[in-house]
Amino acid sequence: MKPRRRPESRGAEEARQQLPAILAAAAAGETTVITRHGRAVAAVVPVTALRPGTPVSLLALAGSGRGLWGRNSARAIEALRAEWTR
Repeated sequence: MKPRRRPESRGAEEARQQLPAILAAAAAGETTVITRHGRAVAAVVPVTALRPGTPVSLLALAGSGRGLWGRNSARAIEALRAEWTR
C-alpha cells in the first residue's frame, strides 16, 4: 500500500483565486484543505471519495480542529445557538 500524501492547504483568499487549479487537483485525486485564519474550515475532495453509503475518511484532517471550540466546547456551542434566538 502506497503511503498517503498530506493534503495541500490553502488560505481562503488564495483558494478563491486558485479555484480552477484546486478543482483540477481534485479531479486528479488530490485533496485540498481550505483554511481561514490558520484553521481548517473545509476540504475539496475528489468526488470518488463520496460514494453513496460509504463513509468518507477524514483521517487526513485529524487534529485540524484542535482548540477550535476553546476549553469548554459545550459553552461555545451554546453561545453560537443563542445568537440565533435573539
